[in-house]
Amino acid sequence: QQNIKLDEYFRTSDLALATAISLWYSVAIIDRTNPQKAEFLFKREEGIDEIVETFWKRQLKIDALSYFNQLKVLKARLYERE
Repeated sequence: QQNIKLDEYFRTSDLALATAISLWYSVAIIDRTNPQKAEFLFKREEGIDEIVETFWKRQLKIDALSYFNQLKVLKARLYERE
């Protein structure tokens, strides 16, 4: 197993936020260490912090159908068996 430098990743357990970010950036890892709450890790790249900020300010503009389809993709990855 490879060593992961956590400071190189943006982490969130919020599915709505992870879905929004994943419209632009790929989910690098889904951390299922805690069986109660999975975390989505995104490689920290330029622009991610701006997406997070505009998401929480309720200013992020995205296509509703794209968001819904991406939510289904993330849920499928989240609940798939390893």
